[in-house]
Amino acid sequence: MNVVRTWVFPILRILIIAAVAVALVKIAFFPDVTEDPNTAVPGAEIIEPQVAVTVGTIQNDVSLSGTINADAAVPITATLTGEVTQTFVKVGTKVKKDQRILVLTADTVNANGTPIKQQRVVKAPRAGTVSSFTALKGQVFSVGDPLGQIAPPTFTASGSILPEQLYRLLEEPKEAQVTINGGPAPFTCKGVKISAPLAGAGDGEGGEGAGGPTVSCAVPGDVKVFAGLTAEIVIAGGIAENVLVVPMTSVEGVAETGNVYIVLEDGTTELREVTLGMNDGVSVEVKTGLVEGEMILQFVPGAEGDGTDGGIDPGFGGECYVDENGMEICEDVVR
Repeated sequence: MNVVRTWVFPILRILIIAAVAVALVKIAFFPDVTEDPNTAVPGAEIIEPQVAVTVGTIQNDVSLSGTINADAAVPITATLTGEVTQTFVKVGTKVKKDQRILVLTADTVNANGTPIKQQRVVKAPRAGTVSSFTALKGQVFSVGDPLGQIAPPTFTASGSILPEQLYRLLEEPKEAQVTINGGPAPFTCKGVKISAPLAGAGDGEGGEGAGGPTVSCAVPGDVKVFAGLTAEIVIAGGIAENVLVVPMTSVEGVAETGNVYIVLEDGTTELREVTLGMNDGVSVEVKTGLVEGEMILQFVPGAEGDGTDGGIDPGFGGECYVDENGMEICEDVVR
């Protein structure tokens, strides 16, 4: 009996320890998996982002990158067919408007046939510096022939504007704010002009190569600038305070009229036409068609960047859905 007891109990102890070890391994590495009978059914509902119509302010400033250019030289032309008998200037001479440039003399006859000499003084068409002068004493010119050029001491700030930005300028501007990069303090530039190329004005057929519209204005004479400087040109298009505003991404069309998608109480949407005012490139004023607090789609359905075109929406970037607890969750998703 003592022999049996000696062998049996150690063996039982080993078997119990081994069983406990196997159970621990199973618990640690092979947890029980209970199949969810609803795994084939989506647990979230995809919804489109919505925004409320709010009251806000639209500051309509159009900013352009521009350059400072010296104004074009003005030609000096002959006003009489005749010979140069006197000159008063040379290249580099600073002149005032109507200052004498040269004298042209011609041999003519009067009404009774008597020969006479006729003289005409050619004057500076504007103030500036004589930048070229080809007339020499003894040369003969005809009316309209070029004699030289005067470079004015004035400069112009100019820059290209996108055609669609013209919609933001509800009225033709009279002035602009110009900031020279690395230059003096910002200054007001008067006499703003917006010019667009005419059809056929380019190098190719139909105006190809003519470029887009440009904005230009005169640099004040007391501001020291140099040709070739870069600048920022800001045109103030006005300000609208306490008006209804919505994101531009919510509207089909952003000038004068547009369409938005109203979210109804049952979750469906309805297309509604609205009248638009000014915009700042991000938000647009709604004059008629909406009331404060109405919910609209944040992105026009099917438009680029509306969250359904496979990309990331600017400023938002993804999907919104309602989870099983009724919470709305939005996250960036690239599909």
